[in-house]
Amino acid sequence: MTELRRWVRALSKHVALIVVAVLMIYPLLWMVASSLRPNDEIFTSPGLLIDTFDFRHYPDGWNALARPFSTYLLNSAIVVAGSVVGNLISCSLAAYAFARLQFSAKRIAFVIMLIAIMLPVHVLIIPQYVLYAQIGWINTFLPLIVPKFLATDAFFIFLMVQFIRGIPVELDEAARIDGAGHARIYLQIMLPLMIPALATTAIFTFIWTWNDFFSQLIFVTKPDLYTVPVALRSLIDAQSQSDFGALFAMSVISLVPVFLVFLFGQRLLLRGIATTGGK
Repeated sequence: MTELRRWVRALSKHVALIVVAVLMIYPLLWMVASSLRPNDEIFTSPGLLIDTFDFRHYPDGWNALARPFSTYLLNSAIVVAGSVVGNLISCSLAAYAFARLQFSAKRIAFVIMLIAIMLPVHVLIIPQYVLYAQIGWINTFLPLIVPKFLATDAFFIFLMVQFIRGIPVELDEAARIDGAGHARIYLQIMLPLMIPALATTAIFTFIWTWNDFFSQLIFVTKPDLYTVPVALRSLIDAQSQSDFGALFAMSVISLVPVFLVFLFGQRLLLRGIATTGGK
């Protein structure tokens, strides 16, 4: 009887999880199905079954704007690549300094960094725009990439600081006995041990930057430099809000890189969030 109750409980939990999962991914599945339906059936068919397949939305959406959609995918890839590299380098260096170095006003600087996490982007966007306009960076990718090399994402610094604090200090002391300085300790000891935290930073930076619409809309106004989110919004305007099939088709394509990154990096992502760095 006890085994039967356990089996019923386990079955109930799995059924509940499946139902919740279906509800969560239903909008995504509906968007994929809608990208394959004729326009007149998109909003009249809330289900996932497709009566008439219409593959024209993909080539129509690909060529709907002044440039092929591959141009906007490439633009987003450039911004994402620069942002990922910048965050990995700058945030890991800043985290090592906070976690291992001793310097004046260290606690004050750490508190200021934590306060920066709470500031919404809308508070900073106006002074940033004024600054970038004065130095001629508007309508370039520089405002979207260069700040990442200056450790502006305080969340990732905090994440790496917590990770490094879990690494035994004895490793640093042993390295110093062998004559290693901070640069060697950082490169040869910390970075290999920080792979889960670095992977977490890279994955989140990729997803957040790829999906970022507000900053890219503000700093990039040339159609040739549009990224994927801005191009999708322009696709609605270009189609006079009528060809939703093309919009959904390009939305599906834009989600493929995010899906692949999360699919292949989920193990490192979970390790980076769950572990403390101690071995």
